[in-house]
Amino acid sequence: MTYTHFPVFCTKRLMLLSLLLMGLGINLSNAQEVIFYTPRTVHIVKAKGDQPKQSSLVVTAHPEKVKVRKSTADGTTTYSTSALTVKVEGGKVAFYDHNGNLLTAEGESRFTPITEGPDKGAYRVKQSFSVEADEGIYGIGLLQNGKMSQRGENRRMEQSNLEDYAHIYQSIKGYGIYWENYSPTRLQTPPEGVSGELSLESEVGTAVDYYFSYGSDADGVIAELRHLTGKVPMLPLWTYGFHQCRERYKSAGQLLEVVRKYREMGVPFDGIIQDWQYWGSNYTWNAMEFINDEFSNAQRMIDEVHEKNAHMSISIWSSFGPQTKQYAELKEKGHLLSFETWPQSGLPFWPPRMDYPSGVLCYDVYSPEARDIYWKYLSHLHDMGIDAWWMDSTDPDHHSYKDSDLDELTAMGSYRSVRNIYPLRAVGGVHDNQRAADSTKHVFILTRSYF
Repeated sequence: MTYTHFPVFCTKRLMLLSLLLMGLGINLSNAQEVIFYTPRTVHIVKAKGDQPKQSSLVVTAHPEKVKVRKSTADGTTTYSTSALTVKVEGGKVAFYDHNGNLLTAEGESRFTPITEGPDKGAYRVKQSFSVEADEGIYGIGLLQNGKMSQRGENRRMEQSNLEDYAHIYQSIKGYGIYWENYSPTRLQTPPEGVSGELSLESEVGTAVDYYFSYGSDADGVIAELRHLTGKVPMLPLWTYGFHQCRERYKSAGQLLEVVRKYREMGVPFDGIIQDWQYWGSNYTWNAMEFINDEFSNAQRMIDEVHEKNAHMSISIWSSFGPQTKQYAELKEKGHLLSFETWPQSGLPFWPPRMDYPSGVLCYDVYSPEARDIYWKYLSHLHDMGIDAWWMDSTDPDHHSYKDSDLDELTAMGSYRSVRNIYPLRAVGGVHDNQRAADSTKHVFILTRSYF
């Protein structure tokens, strides 16, 4: 028979026991789903109560019609495809390859109720998975710990200026797990040479929700993840060449001097990047206009770059100064977030003069209307011929970081519940709007953060 979606419901007795243990943060889930997307990829969902299931902002694939053999014996339900066997016993899931070798098995599942604040009624959700002593664990993001295998890690995964997370890891045993949760998440892995459990605990969730993919090797895992998340768009051919940049070019003349010199010397290069402050002061931060007097001939600058067979990228941010048009419109429509971000001072001095705060605020990228407003102003640079975007601070920056910053409400709920997908929404908004406005060009974005 062909199955893709298997709900497994607990008995009334188990549900009552689950309610009694809820206050202790012990999970006996009300409903469990085993959903095959391909013969090698299965979606596991453990929901608590009648919590609504959220649609994924990452997974774009739909379950295929997978041939699955289902059997039940001695309290264990087994699902087998041509490549993968999944066994469910006592609410715990184990994964085997087609030869019956154990890949990994669930350990503890935990739902801890959130009893106050904007996420009241949701849970902290935790799931652990077995890891063998000699099993390398790779991925989880772009880290600065100098390691390849992420064994022995204990870290709170939250996007930042220096490190970014993707909630995806893969094992040297040929499987990968994507943890479908967008809130800050605690990752713990056992040290090298010790068998134990890898655990993921997210600060806000309505379900233990993850995708397990068996690819046999690293390339196979990546192929399954690409199937889940969509094909990678092609980049423009010119982006494979050399890109020239420095901290910033302080005038149009300075930028053009570099372009001319490269062409004079016959040194190949394809793109040049104009970084920050072409917009003038910090009070007009990220105005997306050449307000700085040193760029008064901006259109001629862009045209000459193109005449010399080069391309130009430009810095844009996820925040706006209080004297920008974007700030005024976003504020009027309630699309600004209130936490303190960079730059701290409106004056161009270092260290920052805190008696002259910049007033710069990030925008609510979770709002479709706000993303459209962002593009409305950015489209002026696109119309001038800017070829690509250097999207800075898509993490975004927090100054004087407070945990209470994450309690702010966004268009998608609390900031905490969607914290780690801020860059996905920010970058996606520019990509989607540019493609809608101009289908003749591939979009190229350099971004400081991702998900």
